[in-house]
Amino acid sequence: MKSALNSRPLLWLVLAIPAIAILGLWAFTPDAYGYGHAIKDSGKWAAWLLMATLAVTPVRLVFRRAKWTAWLMRRRRDLGVGSFAYAAGHLAVYLWHKGAVATVLAELGETYLLTGWLAFALFLPLAVTSNDVAVRRLKRTWKKLHRLVYPAAILTFVHWVLSAFDPTTAWIHIAILTVVELVRVALQARQRVT
Repeated sequence: MKSALNSRPLLWLVLAIPAIAILGLWAFTPDAYGYGHAIKDSGKWAAWLLMATLAVTPVRLVFRRAKWTAWLMRRRRDLGVGSFAYAAGHLAVYLWHKGAVATVLAELGETYLLTGWLAFALFLPLAVTSNDVAVRRLKRTWKKLHRLVYPAAILTFVHWVLSAFDPTTAWIHIAILTVVELVRVALQARQRVT
């Protein structure tokens, strides 16, 4: 059981289940589950995994002695890459739907799309460097680079607010993420003082 919990392939299988469901629903019930559902669900999973990734540090700081938080810390990069994979899927669905570069370029100036593109551009180097080789080669620079996750997260949630028909859910997620980040900052500040 312990080896199963530490299995990265098993974690990635679990992370892939929503993507399999999205593709399956879209393939087998295209009238009921079309582009709108696929774009919305892939975006939500990208945001949820991003929130989970950002919540790991505050959870670890709160439950310092709990062994399961060490597992979360070891798998934080996997959650972040999972978030990026869903964001890439979200982008792929959008590009497939638009079907032409000219259409994509014509819409690029729309604020809700521009925030999404900027978030994706910030996440790209983070995803590419989320491996042990990059951590070793970049050394201290790796941590500085990965602080881009914070502006990328802000852009992600602004994109969600601006693109949603009803932004209430996005605002609720922003409130939760704000609390999580305030807890992280407070706990890290308290650790530096003591």
